[in-house]
Amino acid sequence: MVTGGKQMDGFVLLFASIVEAEGIPASAIDVRSTTLPGYFRPEKDWDLVVVLEGRLIASVEFKSHVGSFGNNFNNRVEEALGNATDLNTAYREGAFLPSTKPWLGYMMLLEEHEKSTRPVRLRQPHFPVFSEFDNSSYQRRYELFCTRLVRERLYDAACLIVSPSERGADGEYKEPLEELAFSTFVSSLQGKLTEARRRLPSQ
Repeated sequence: MVTGGKQMDGFVLLFASIVEAEGIPASAIDVRSTTLPGYFRPEKDWDLVVVLEGRLIASVEFKSHVGSFGNNFNNRVEEALGNATDLNTAYREGAFLPSTKPWLGYMMLLEEHEKSTRPVRLRQPHFPVFSEFDNSSYQRRYELFCTRLVRERLYDAACLIVSPSERGADGEYKEPLEELAFSTFVSSLQGKLTEARRRLPSQ
């Protein structure tokens, strides 16, 4: 499952097929022309967007983290926070009229590796970090991060999948938290799609 490069393309296409199975026409599901306006920047390319009859229904970001855990964890956190803030603010300022609030999803595929599952030393030269980060691995930090993205209402749902590079291609993976499971992620979107179909003027 974790192979580097474009390993998330399969998830994007799988997710698109799930959306279509919910009765959304394929013409409304875009994995190519996915640019949306932002508020703090002119535009942003997402991985998948659903635009139904001129209404933004959903936008999803699919990310992976393979190796270089120390360097890339903070980058992934900052990127996800910025993207959510940008899109949600753009919605508030009327960028997607006549859309209701779009569903925003975040999926992370993390390589299961000794360096991602062992505790990481903290640097606290001036003030202590929050206690939940004590003795935390990068996997645990992603669990906290993804959970908080949803609980702080930056994203409507988040998914965290952990897979080893050497056996991932055989389908080996773990879902560390039920709250971040793929089924939970999909169920959340299905609720939004049902609402979107009901609100359509033609319905």
